[in-house]
Amino acid sequence: MADNDHPAKPLLDFVSSVSGDTFLKVEEDLGEGFVRLNVSEAERRQAKHDIQSTEDILIELLRNARDAGATHLYVASSLEDGSRRLTVIDDGQGVPSALQQQIFEPRVTSKLATMVVDDWGVHGRGMALYSISQNSELCRLIASGPDQGAALEVCADTRKLRERADQSTWPQVRARDGGFSVESGPRNLLRTALEFACQHPQLEVSFGSPAEIAATLRTAGLARVGAPGPDAADAAAADVAVAGAAGDVRLMPVWLWPAQAVDGAELFEAARALGLAISERNAYRVLRGEVAPVASLAQQMRRRTQADAKDASVDIYRDARGLKVDPADLRDFQVQVEHAFDELADKYYLTLSDDVKVQVTKRAISIRLPFMKEE
Repeated sequence: MADNDHPAKPLLDFVSSVSGDTFLKVEEDLGEGFVRLNVSEAERRQAKHDIQSTEDILIELLRNARDAGATHLYVASSLEDGSRRLTVIDDGQGVPSALQQQIFEPRVTSKLATMVVDDWGVHGRGMALYSISQNSELCRLIASGPDQGAALEVCADTRKLRERADQSTWPQVRARDGGFSVESGPRNLLRTALEFACQHPQLEVSFGSPAEIAATLRTAGLARVGAPGPDAADAAAADVAVAGAAGDVRLMPVWLWPAQAVDGAELFEAARALGLAISERNAYRVLRGEVAPVASLAQQMRRRTQADAKDASVDIYRDARGLKVDPADLRDFQVQVEHAFDELADKYYLTLSDDVKVQVTKRAISIRLPFMKEE
């Protein structure tokens, strides 16, 4: 029997002519704008999506936050005993409570009418979070709510899911056409976040350790709540006031939680509730200003390209005997030294009292780590 002779064909044609083909895409209406796509529609949107690395996980989380209307995205990354933990916190639309488990099921999406095609392929199949959950040890929406943003945490075993061995090196970034482009370097998590930030200059993306992101959220939250004027800042302040009167910090947007902590214990709890695995000691360090907030990736790219342009005309790293070290390499090395010091500092209760000093001579690289011991 030909397709046109199928008994149901006239009825389907009639319904389609009246209401369009939207109804043909949906298996289940989950309410509040969410649907479960039927199998054929999911396949049409290239349902199969392979997560082959932790970098793949990060780009999917960033795309989800973007599509949820976020303007500020905060990425915390850490590695411990072969487990990569990624936490992405955003100020987007959030996810209704009733759907916070279903978004990890296949073909569940909020993008019925459209899908996004970008440099990383098709987005809107309802398969990204499902694919991540199938390729990681832990994948959960740890905090969210309607118009409250979201915090999503993923833990992946790097012995099963590969990632770049070099996760600390900055790629080469150049200013181009009023923005930035990533030219070369290891395709690590940092480069993934940088490329996303380059493609979306309207978004503010921050990337750092869990403690650095906790500090960044606290600083951003305090600035937002305290900002004057009849704009979105007042709405944020009103959210805080309502939540404070109710005695429940979780009634406010999730990214504001760290700003409401009055001491290290409360900041520790707020960070943990967002999937930021910091110690209580580091929480107190954040409050004392010993852990600085990170600048957005766009700001960091701007500083680096300006510094590189200056260094191109005046080379301050060439000594009288001709040894030359690229300024970007020297900065990256300094960052790695600071990160290595953190582990020793935690063990022996030390704190850097000044910037790390790196001196390059013809036959030696000298490192000076000024510190003070905490009482």
